[in-house]
Amino acid sequence: MSDAPPQPPAEPDRGWQPRDPTVHDQGDTDTPPAPADTRTTPENAGKPRRRRTGWRRALPTWRMVLGGLLLLVVLLGGGFLAGYHLIEIPPANATATAQANVYLYADGSPLAQGGRVNRESVPLSRMPRALRQAVLAAEDRDFYTEPGVDPGAMLRASWNTLTGKGTQGGSTITQQYVKNYYLGQERTVTRKVKEFFIAIKLDRATSKEHILQGYLNTSYYGRNAYGAQAAAQAYYGKDVDELDTAESAYLASLLNAPSAYDVGARPANRARAQARWNYVLDAMVQEGWLPRAQRAALRFPDVLPARPSAGLSGQRGYAVQAVNSFLARHGILSEKAIAAGGYRITTTLRKDRMDAFTEAVRQQVLDRLDPANNPADRYVRVGGASIEPATGKVVALYGGVDYTRQYVNNATRRDYQVGSTFKPFVLASAVAHGATTQNGEAITPNTVYDGTNKRPVQGWTGKAYAPANEDDVSYGGIPLHTATDRSVNAVYAQLAVDVGPKKVRRTAIALGLPADTPDLTPSPSIALGPATASVLDMAEAYATLANHGRRGLYSLVEKVERIDPAGDRALPLPAAGSGTRQAVSREAADTTTAVLRGVVEGGTGTAARAVGRPAAGKTGTAEDDKAAWFAGYTPDLATVVALMGQDPKTGAQKPLYGALGMARINGGGAPAEVWAHYTGTALDGTPARDFDLRIPKGAEIREGREPEDLTEEAGAESTTGDGIQIIE
Repeated sequence: MSDAPPQPPAEPDRGWQPRDPTVHDQGDTDTPPAPADTRTTPENAGKPRRRRTGWRRALPTWRMVLGGLLLLVVLLGGGFLAGYHLIEIPPANATATAQANVYLYADGSPLAQGGRVNRESVPLSRMPRALRQAVLAAEDRDFYTEPGVDPGAMLRASWNTLTGKGTQGGSTITQQYVKNYYLGQERTVTRKVKEFFIAIKLDRATSKEHILQGYLNTSYYGRNAYGAQAAAQAYYGKDVDELDTAESAYLASLLNAPSAYDVGARPANRARAQARWNYVLDAMVQEGWLPRAQRAALRFPDVLPARPSAGLSGQRGYAVQAVNSFLARHGILSEKAIAAGGYRITTTLRKDRMDAFTEAVRQQVLDRLDPANNPADRYVRVGGASIEPATGKVVALYGGVDYTRQYVNNATRRDYQVGSTFKPFVLASAVAHGATTQNGEAITPNTVYDGTNKRPVQGWTGKAYAPANEDDVSYGGIPLHTATDRSVNAVYAQLAVDVGPKKVRRTAIALGLPADTPDLTPSPSIALGPATASVLDMAEAYATLANHGRRGLYSLVEKVERIDPAGDRALPLPAAGSGTRQAVSREAADTTTAVLRGVVEGGTGTAARAVGRPAAGKTGTAEDDKAAWFAGYTPDLATVVALMGQDPKTGAQKPLYGALGMARINGGGAPAEVWAHYTGTALDGTPARDFDLRIPKGAEIREGREPEDLTEEAGAESTTGDGIQIIE
């Protein structure tokens, strides 16, 4: 027998295959091991397997995908079971019961008490079918057929939020009820997880009717009304079982955003409220709950005027309203949380200055009214706001004659034109941007403009614009600072074009006006103040000028604490003045201040000189004399006062011709007088300070020169005697 190992038989189609010396013997087999790239299936046994090459190697195999999905299902299922068994339905939370909010002045003395929940629970049988169906149409049309949660809606809401389509709810009525009654309003992942499982358990443990009844009795409808019964009384003065279909649809509309749809408290909400009301009714038709013919016959229902609590009389109610708006706008507390109560809120408001404002308005305006003999006096409304420029604290507000008599807050409303009090923003923008005239001349307070009445603006590519000056006076060539003193419209319309209306708009927003201010349109007319900012908005912007162009958070709140028997808990909130930034350059702000001093010293605002200390300011009059403004400041205090004309019965804006026994009401009259009276009283006992101004060389105001000589080069002084430093 030969010692040579047996040779494998040759294959007919492959020929002799020499043995590979690199392949080790594997057991006793005499067949070489199958290559790593072959499979042993009947179809491809012995055939070489194609290796995955290129980008395909980065893709997971189907086994990996299937395994990952199975693992995910196991994890989700395990998490669901754990959550379902671990999270129990808790007792009702503390905020589901009535409590009060306590409002304090900055020194801790009592300001007001409010926020007590107005709730009267009623059985579902007392609630009209139309109300139940309207609420389902507005909030959750699949309520009776869906489980306690709707994962699809939650995923869609999350996707819409992530993709920038706005924050979406995605919650069923069951989830909303769980949040209101068992949990709270905080926006955390933990709360959402609890809400998810409690809703599932609650849906299994009780009937849909019980959940709907609880939801209707705990939901917030605005006007401090919790529950449908309280809402029916607040808006219609009737019990819930007396509501008709139109009224029911309106109450259902309120659930989405009460303050945005209350037409009784804010008539400007009417168009928005009608759109939501129509949406609810159309949804009822789509669901087969309301005949189309009946829907067509319905008309938007009238609601009762808002009736504030008598405990908020005088200025207290206006202050509370403004503070609540501040808390909600800055995400500190939601409207629902505020209305549920249980908070101690220390404001930045000072009682002595609130009282000083009230007294100034009484002496300079209210005591001069004679509505019995002068019909125009019935239209007079007053609004005011005062801010410390250095701290950003709002120290005083004046919202109206009495919160229980005039509910609308004149300090925060945004529906009256600001008039020429806007012009300083145009000037500040010109200096900040280094703007030039149509002839390429650098713009300074001494730049001469054509003040001819109804002069068409030059360099504007839009519709022709030729504004009239007050009383149709023509001034001819006039330096910009004098045009400011006399509030010349023709000059400032041209200045807005020279600067660029878009730049002017951006400057106004940077100084403090909200970006969504109505009629803040980038056109030549922006300089004349058609925008309808609030008194408080304007006070913030003027405080920025007084603070040398630096703007921080203007605050109404010092501290917010949750009242708790186990110990009060402070809520985080931004500090006054936080995030301070340079809205415009100091040189731009200080140049504007220097010009506005001339308005007080010898322009349209000379009545403000009664303050007895250095001051700067600007007068303004709305179109048709429907409002008159004075906005001014000292180094220590920025304050804005406005007189507004409004019909007490219809709410329509009215001209102030003849009010206070005057042929016309302008900003240099009663508004400037109120400003001087209040500011003098508020700062009484404090030393008078001059402005510390830094003015660019060439921008110093040259007095006593004829207009035609003011274009000459002027020699600059390093300092002046009135607190002005000239910057080279």
